[in-house]
Amino acid sequence: MTIPEAKSIVDSFDRKNGQYTDEELFIYTEAVQFLIKETNDSYYMLALASQYYNMKCYDLAFKYYEMAAEHGDEFALVGLGYIWYYGRTGTVDYEKAFHYFSMAGENSNAQYKIADMYHNGYYVEKNDEKYKEIIEKLFKVYKGTNYVNEPLPELCTRLAEIREKEGNINEAIELLREGKSMLSSRIGFSPFFGNYSIMQGLIHHLYRLTDFDRKNFDLFDLYELLKEPVKVRFTYNNNSYIINSSLETDGTVSVYYEGKWYHNIDEMLKNAKIEGYRLTLSSWKCKNFEVI
Repeated sequence: MTIPEAKSIVDSFDRKNGQYTDEELFIYTEAVQFLIKETNDSYYMLALASQYYNMKCYDLAFKYYEMAAEHGDEFALVGLGYIWYYGRTGTVDYEKAFHYFSMAGENSNAQYKIADMYHNGYYVEKNDEKYKEIIEKLFKVYKGTNYVNEPLPELCTRLAEIREKEGNINEAIELLREGKSMLSSRIGFSPFFGNYSIMQGLIHHLYRLTDFDRKNFDLFDLYELLKEPVKVRFTYNNNSYIINSSLETDGTVSVYYEGKWYHNIDEMLKNAKIEGYRLTLSSWKCKNFEVI
């Protein structure tokens, strides 16, 4: 393998938006490891760390984040912060998380996690005024951004909670809708499991503050609608599709779509395909949702 060949493999894999075979994943990891050895470039260390993190192979993610962090890569520092914050390798350590988030400087993802630590009193003394100050500042910087990797949805959800507590429900609703729009685009580009968790919480928060319109909803609104048995029809490329949810004996709600049962709506949205493509990759092409 040559460096140009390895780079070509990496570029091709990145364009797959999470739709790859086990063989393609193996070839990709081999190519990235080759590039790390040949170039010592932290870009490839970070790429491999992020891939392993998305796959929940946290020990390997930790290894490559540390390699990239030794080169001063701010995104690797953020990755290490997340690993310690959530205890991904088995141990939660908020002191180390705060340390790595702080080392990442003005990185927006690090900054809002530092805000969370002040909000929750993790390692630092609880300080909701500082929490609000950081979130407000970041939101002003990133409001209206079209770059899907910026944490606008995360900022919208946090600022919506702040506005709700202040009694400004209408602004909280608009913030959640803005976050939902950006997050829909991000999920299309990145099927990272954390994005679905954020969307699920955002949707439930939104419809706690405003009524669900059963005549006007989209794909991600199914997080709310399919909490109960219901049948939904939608169109994609002028073809009609049906989604069924069913109440199980243990009280959970399973989902049936295109010949397959899923344990819940979250599992269905993460794994379902439509005409050969990941369903959430093409959410913008799913139209005319209706309860039938």
